[in-house]
Amino acid sequence: MSITSLQAGVNTASDMATGSAGPKLQKRRRSRVGLAMVSPSVLALLVWMAVPLAMTIYFSLIRYNLLYPGDNEFVGLENFYYFLTDEGFVAGAFNTLWLVLSVLAISVVAGVLIAVLVDTPFFGRGIVRVMLISPFFIMPTVSALVWKNLLLHPVSGVLAAVWRFFGATPIDWFTDYPLQAIILIVSWQWIPFAVLILMTAMQSLDQEQKDAARLDGAGPIAIFWHITLPHLARPIAVVIMIETIFLLSIFAEIFTTTGGGPGYETTNLAFLIYSQALLQFDVGMASAGGLIAVVIANIAAFMLVRMIGKNLTDKA
Repeated sequence: MSITSLQAGVNTASDMATGSAGPKLQKRRRSRVGLAMVSPSVLALLVWMAVPLAMTIYFSLIRYNLLYPGDNEFVGLENFYYFLTDEGFVAGAFNTLWLVLSVLAISVVAGVLIAVLVDTPFFGRGIVRVMLISPFFIMPTVSALVWKNLLLHPVSGVLAAVWRFFGATPIDWFTDYPLQAIILIVSWQWIPFAVLILMTAMQSLDQEQKDAARLDGAGPIAIFWHITLPHLARPIAVVIMIETIFLLSIFAEIFTTTGGGPGYETTNLAFLIYSQALLQFDVGMASAGGLIAVVIANIAAFMLVRMIGKNLTDKA
């Protein structure tokens, strides 16, 4: 074998090695370029999240009351203990749980029924659909004021006029049934969201399957129970997860209508933290409460994601 042939073989082997390594090198370069382009926004987001969290943790470990600005000694977990043993914590936790569960039940049930009703073609269906989802775009404060002064007012409200028309005594909702009034207001805001998601999901329902069921003698209730409702299982799970995350932090409706009262009747965890920080000026205890609320929200979100993930996997 000549030297020329040996050199040619070596060059061929080197070319093959370079050719096989070329795509890997290009992929690495592209990943590095992508990382370099994304890293500033990711770093800014981390700083944006880490700085408030670090300050909250710091304030929760010291005695920081705005009425006594010079007294900032380290107290450890004392703020957490006082927040958990505060008389408003149990009431706030119960009201938060009851508010979330009630609004979820009302919005999901009403959303499913309305989505099924508007799925049937009728004159003016487009206008009805727009009107159904329009309350979701109203600001919570405006919605709460409308319900408080226009609908539920015991003297000049619409429901009071209806009560008097039938000879009944009007109900002072925000005095006699304050939490139920808050649930009614929040449900009215979140039913359109459920309707929007479920109404969109109804568009992908196989109509041939429903027609076949009708030919086999199935009635509307049987079709709804065995075909429509299983089809809406995934959208319902998504509605529950998204609404739960937002309902845990309901504040504007309570602040605008009842102010957390009477007593602790309508105080949830979000409003309790607000009252500790801006009404009692105890920033340390409010920071501890905020961290506790974050832990509770993360636990709820984790459980919901696990449940919904299992649901989606089983359905798949």
